Amino acid sequence: MKRIQFAQIFAAVMVLGWPLGAQAQAISGKVSVVTSYSKDLTGPIKKAFEKANPGVTLDVQNRNTHAGVKFLEETKSNNQVDLFWASAPDAFEALKAKSLLQVYKPKATGIPEKIGQFPINDPDGYYFGFAASGYGIMWNERYVKANKLPEPKEWQDLAAPAYFDHVSIAAPSRSGTTHLTIETVLQGEGWAKGWGTIREMAGNFREVTERSFGVPDGVNSGQVGYGIVIDFFAFSSQATGFPVKFIYPSVTAIVPANIAVVANAPNKAGAEAFIEFLLSEAGQNLLFDPGIRRLPVNPAVYSKAPKDYPNPFTDPRLNSMVKFDVKKSESRNDVVDALFDQTITFQIADLKQTKKAIDTAATALAKKPNPQGEALLKEARGLMEAMPITEEQASSSEIVGAFSGGKKKEKGVRQAELEQQWATFAKENNAKARAKADEALKLAK
Repeated sequence: MKRIQFAQIFAAVMVLGWPLGAQAQAISGKVSVVTSYSKDLTGPIKKAFEKANPGVTLDVQNRNTHAGVKFLEETKSNNQVDLFWASAPDAFEALKAKSLLQVYKPKATGIPEKIGQFPINDPDGYYFGFAASGYGIMWNERYVKANKLPEPKEWQDLAAPAYFDHVSIAAPSRSGTTHLTIETVLQGEGWAKGWGTIREMAGNFREVTERSFGVPDGVNSGQVGYGIVIDFFAFSSQATGFPVKFIYPSVTAIVPANIAVVANAPNKAGAEAFIEFLLSEAGQNLLFDPGIRRLPVNPAVYSKAPKDYPNPFTDPRLNSMVKFDVKKSESRNDVVDALFDQTITFQIADLKQTKKAIDTAATALAKKPNPQGEALLKEARGLMEAMPITEEQASSSEIVGAFSGGKKKEKGVRQAELEQQWATFAKENNAKARAKADEALKLAK
């Protein structure tokens, strides 16, 4: 009898891939995970994982991506977290660079090397894609119809006068997914043109929210018409009955959402078991849940996908999007976020006033053309779209160093000084742009 029991246990251990010494830990105890995901995603997965592993409790600690990275940095000497689970690959690169993750080799099969243009897993084995997402625009059909507004197709469409005060976005400094959206536009269009598109869109923003889920909530409820979001927000809203649509602009990227074992994880075996669960057929199929609606990384499970579900493995358009450079994004993460906050988030009212002045002048000049006025208007747009630093400067050791824990680097430039310079630059340029737009308007009368 004892031999039979031992044989059964041994066979189970070999199938699951757990070492004998970790078997007890793998099927009991607490698995602690820090994640940026809401309960809509974590709830169904937690329930299914705990059901599949009696005696295990998945302890979910919700923090936005930036706060989660900082928390792991601050607690590394006495780490109590097993897993880090989020959408932003550059956050995992940052943790990897600081030796806050540990290597693991998942045993799940059937997962290809890439999804779209992006590797699914870290080539060094520190983090793994369990799902994928792209970035785009969602809108409330009833709101759009009631306000007689157009349906957008590209980012630049949201810069049109018709969208003024109808668009919402989350601050990239508070949302890892929004940071990826901004970075995708910058990489896809180039630094100068990309910021121009972003600032023109921003002139139409009604608000910049503190958390990413605030954007789809506003669109779902009809408080705002359009939202710049990660795709699963729109897909889950559609699945739960909200009257919303979503589109991927041509400048976007399909990027894996990741999970990793934290260095010195107290329940390493439990952490590995959770990763295997996410990558299993059962875990991948959970991504089709109406409250989740992510893109699985296993092509085989799409045979069970809901009707008209996007498939990045078969849709040629989703395979030809921006080839996202995660190392570039990670290297200038804080700089891009600070530029957005100092020139947009904290100056949104001023920027909207500037955009309105330019659009008003443009409308008047369209009715009564004036070469001098059109030249002034072009100057006004240039001033509004301009950024205080170049792409080269954004990645320079001097500026990046200023955002590295407040330490002095090279010329001793400090983060606070840079942020003040950028804010002043934007404020002064907005004022100059409005003045030129006002001059142009006078010439059209």
